[in-house]
Parts: sequence; structure tokens; C-alpha cells
Amino acid sequence: MKPDASVNVLGGPLEPCSNDPLTGFFRDGHCNTCDADTGSHTVCAVMTDEFLALSKYLGNDLSTPRPEYRFPGLRAGDRWCLCAARFLQAHDEGAAPRVHLRGTHRRALEIVPLSVMKQYADDLSEG
Repeated sequence: MKPDASVNVLGGPLEPCSNDPLTGFFRDGHCNTCDADTGSHTVCAVMTDEFLALSKYLGNDLSTPRPEYRFPGLRAGDRWCLCAARFLQAHDEGAAPRVHLRGTHRRALEIVPLSVMKQYADDLSEG
């Protein structure tokens, strides 16, 4: 399985999202994706306590460590390649995390409009 071209939502090269904790569908630190990534783990999200609580409530506990999956559990401030649909759902619920646009894969745009992601951008210094 080969990752799709590594281009971010701004049209530039896809920057790393996180190596600690190690994230990504391919666990390569980037929000790379491919057709096998049915969840579209493409949004480089910066976790917040509010988002982590919402995710747990919705049945995806991202804060509890799962050593059997080499998953350390996430805390506020950690970056994680989030499913694009979960990000959009969190936006609709008023609990979206911040987004690192330069680390967010362009395929996220198939689900989340850029204008929505820009509302939460942590790396948008121009326009």
C-alpha cells in the first residue's frame, strides 16, 4: 500500500504531525493516507481536554493508554492524525481541536472545507 502524494491542504509539502506520540495511518509521523485508510486519518489535530472528552463520550477513547497497541494515550497539546469526519463532527458539536494545516493531508478537503479548518489553524500566519 503506497501513500497518496504528500501534499498539505495549503498546497505545500506535508509537514510532520507528531513523532511523540508517533501518529499517522502508517505510523510515520505524518498524516499520510491511501485508499485502505477508510477513516481518512488526515487532519493533524492538536488535542484539547474538551475534544478528548467528546471523543471518549462518542466511543473513541484517545486518552487512555493502550500498551498492547503501543498507544500511549493522548493529552492536551499532543498532535494526532485525526479522522477527518471526527474533526467535522467535533466542529459541529463546538469542540473541535486546533489544526496544524501544514501537517494536514489534502485529502481531508474531501470531507472538511478548508474554511472550517482555517478557523482552528495553529499555523496560519498569513491570510
